[in-house]
Amino acid sequence: DTAAAKISGTKAAATRTAANQVNANKIHAIRKEFIREYRRHFYPDPRIDVARRLREQGLATAMIDTSDGLSTDLAHICHESGVGARVDSVLVPRSRIAKANKETIGGVRFNKNATVDLEQALHGGEDYELLFTAPATVRVPPRIAGVPITKIGEITRGRKILLRDDKGRLSKFAPQGWEHFRK
Repeated sequence: DTAAAKISGTKAAATRTAANQVNANKIHAIRKEFIREYRRHFYPDPRIDVARRLREQGLATAMIDTSDGLSTDLAHICHESGVGARVDSVLVPRSRIAKANKETIGGVRFNKNATVDLEQALHGGEDYELLFTAPATVRVPPRIAGVPITKIGEITRGRKILLRDDKGRLSKFAPQGWEHFRK
């Protein structure tokens, strides 16, 4: 089986930017640009059409939205299916979003070339993207309902969930997203 997802981390990055980098007075001055740059945060678009097509075409063997974070939702799939996974960090799609530039005097300037941190893409939630598995023998189209699909890893035997870094090293990939019943 293969695991696939779309862009991750927008919601986490938007929340962090709003909380840490932009004070309330500046938000009013840049409201239009801020909302345009963080549209997915303020107006989420659940992938209902993608999910429906995956189900109707029999492509997905398991599926979940990443509202609790990619790491946590992958752990749910693996736990419920009795399998493990290996995720390649360089394949995880990450949003390109504007981040506030603290050095700007008298206002906020945006760096439009910023990429969401890998940690936000892996553990941030509320993106409402889909994570699904499909048999390795099934050809998953590169786009479904206009949404790009990206293979980010593979499902494995056993129960270990591993993350491959950009140098090819494997490490334990522990869920660090939202867990509703964590004590």
